[in-house]
Amino acid sequence: MSSPLAPILTRHGAAPTRRVLAMFPGQGAQRPGMAAWLIERHPEAARLFALADEVLDMPLTELCTFADAEQLTPTEIAQPAVAVTSLAIYEVLRAAGVEPHIVAGHSLGEFPALVAAGVLHPVDALRLVGVRGRLMAEVARRTPGAMIAVSGLAVHLLEDICADVNGVVEIANHNEPRQSVLSGERSAVLDAARAARFAGADRTVELRVGAPFHCTLMREIEDEFASATADVVFADPVLPLISSVTATVVEGGQHARELLRGQPAARVRWVDVLTTADGMGVTDYLEVGPGRVLSGLVGRTVSAATVRSTNDSRRLTAVTRAYR
Repeated sequence: MSSPLAPILTRHGAAPTRRVLAMFPGQGAQRPGMAAWLIERHPEAARLFALADEVLDMPLTELCTFADAEQLTPTEIAQPAVAVTSLAIYEVLRAAGVEPHIVAGHSLGEFPALVAAGVLHPVDALRLVGVRGRLMAEVARRTPGAMIAVSGLAVHLLEDICADVNGVVEIANHNEPRQSVLSGERSAVLDAARAARFAGADRTVELRVGAPFHCTLMREIEDEFASATADVVFADPVLPLISSVTATVVEGGQHARELLRGQPAARVRWVDVLTTADGMGVTDYLEVGPGRVLSGLVGRTVSAATVRSTNDSRRLTAVTRAYR
């Protein structure tokens, strides 16, 4: 089934003067009231939220309008909330004629990216996000872990530190050239963070997740998540989709399915994703979803880039004017 959100790649056969990467954020982008303005001003967004409420049997419209930060924090809530908000913003952009040329998603953000690329139908993407969030939350309850962001050290130095620490600690995210996130067993992550500070790290910050995302401790959910994808149609992409697992272009629908299976345990290679996009001629980096985290990462990774976000009405309006 083709996606109703799939973008049109060209208009009237004209070659684009700008090359736009649509970037979809992951868990952590949620914030109170993040969709209130969307639902109030854009009927297409309100319809998508109503669909998500029904598909997931979860009051996402209410949560994304009225919930406080604590209510939005649990993984099984945060993941569908961010995903549906990103999809709703993308639908508003699509209705306004904004046409990305390439897409990518940061971890969870790959689900709306797959919808934008025509690989997944929105209903299937929402259902899979619901399963993913539940499974990852269950791992967090069974295996308490930690994630700590480390700034000021090159990734290869952190890899050496992780290798010298007893227990499970790995690099979960390489977000910018000198900023990565450690993940794993709590004691091992804390030991690695101390070693990183001793080695010259500028800053270490523990993330409020309480779970070992994007490390080998997440491998236990791979088979169950794969089972959830078994009856889902994964079409071949209609535009390039850069995987955050490999930092290369997804080769087809089956390849996308395989990558999603192992994604919760795999490193998010965001620096490499941006480097790949730069090599593909991307000039404009457009963050589609709540927050502006990815916009900041672009500014610290890619030189001479145009960066735009869509996390409020003013910025969304500016984007639609810039790319129509």
